[in-house]
Order: sequence, then structure tokens, then C-alpha cells
Amino acid sequence: MPNIDLHCHSTFSDGLLAPEEVAARAKANGVDVWALTDHDEVSGIAAARQAAQALDLRFMTGVEISVTWGGETVHIVGLQIDETNAALINGLNATRCGREGRAHEMAAQLAIAGIPDAFAGALKFVGNPDLISRTHFARYIIELGVCADVSGVFSRYLIEGKPGFVPHRWATLQEAVEWIRGAGGTAVVAHPGRYAFTDMQQTALFDEFIQHGGRAIEVITGSHTVDQYDIYARLANRFGLRASRGSDFHGPGESRIDLGALPPLPASVTPVWADWNL
Repeated sequence: MPNIDLHCHSTFSDGLLAPEEVAARAKANGVDVWALTDHDEVSGIAAARQAAQALDLRFMTGVEISVTWGGETVHIVGLQIDETNAALINGLNATRCGREGRAHEMAAQLAIAGIPDAFAGALKFVGNPDLISRTHFARYIIELGVCADVSGVFSRYLIEGKPGFVPHRWATLQEAVEWIRGAGGTAVVAHPGRYAFTDMQQTALFDEFIQHGGRAIEVITGSHTVDQYDIYARLANRFGLRASRGSDFHGPGESRIDLGALPPLPASVTPVWADWNL
């Protein structure tokens, strides 16, 4: 069975490695089919594709779109997209707009909480205010020595109810799925076990996702616990959805699972790549 990893990030969003370095790591780790899925950004795809071709690594285009649903931020992965599609590009640009203003609000609140110069500090880790995210703030706070790791920063400063949390209105679920489908891609709910939804809310999310043309959910992902693998395999079958697999790798020493290190999908599910020409 090929080692397929369809979710990871580069420096074009909140990853630590350039696309070429992510490709090299995927190849070294035995990945056979790889997708780069940066947050709300497709600018890294050209470099990723070129690097993958040089390594004889099968490459799939991808993106991870931030969505506001049920008062929470939900991520929708798009696979096998045409990254030059105008509606997708315009939609992602609109989604990114507002990140800089939100980041300045976060920095102001963090200053009150005793974290100085947080905007400039976070910007060192991204370079482009259009792409600045909570992860970049977390890296700056770690650099200051205030917290030991990203999860510690989030739990102390950057989740709802904490001093550095500022909500942002992202794309709608319908918009994200339609952008992906319009670009010829397959829409996938990323790491569904990570969202703080009740069973009823999760059912509503999947129902609406399917209504708009969504096709799959991540079952085996670095953002799921081992016990959630079986839970979401059963849910994929219950809702008639295909199953995806991806590490959600952001960088060495920062991600729970490395590229290509996940177990295979359960035999009971239909892989998202079942009808791809692999």
C-alpha cells in the first residue's frame, strides 16, 4: 500500500520548512504521494511541484481553507485543485484579508498580558502580514522563554477566553467547498475530531458539508488521537464520505506526527484517492 500524506504546511503559511524542504522530508520518510496544503494560500505549490518532480515524488495540489461554522474555526482541505482558478484565488485572498488587523489586536492584548512587541516578534516568523497567524505569535512567545511549546502558548494565551485570543470571520462552509469544487478539487473536512462540537453539531456540519458537495473527512491525521481513528472511520461510512490521511505536519520538533509516519487507513473505509490515477 502506498504511503500517502495529504496534509502538511510550509513557510508559505505556518510551517517551519520551505516547500522544497517539506518535499525532501516527505521523500526521505518514504512518502509516495504528497500534497502541500498551506492555510488559505496556494503560492507554494509551484515550488512544491518542482521539488517533488525532481525527487520522483507523486505530488497533489492542495490548500486548507479557514471557515467559520457554528461559532468555531473549521478547516476544509481541498485536494487536486487547479491553483490558478480565479474564483479560488480571489476567495483565498478575501479570506486572508483581515489577518493583519486581527494580529495587531492580538498584539495589543498580549502587551497588556505582559508580552511586549508581539506583532513585530510574530512577523519575524512569517514575513508577510497577510499570512500571520496564532502559530507565529506562539513561536515568538516560545522564543521569549515564556512557554516551552506551541500547545502551552495556545492554552495560556491564544484560545478563546485567554488574553491573546481575537476571533476572525473566515469564509463560510459553502464558499470554501464551492471554491474547491470550482477549481476541480475534492473537499475534505480536516481533523474533525479537533473541533469542540456536540454529536448533534457534528452531524449538522457533515450534513451541510455534503449538501454543498463535500466528499471526504480526514480519518487518520496527526491531529487525531489513536482512539479517534476508528470513530471517524465509522462516521465516514455512516455519512457516505471518503476517508483521507495526512500528518498535518508543520515542522520538526513542533508536530506530533512526522510526514509519512501515520498508520494506513482502515480497510473498512473508501480512500479519498480511490478513483485517482495513482
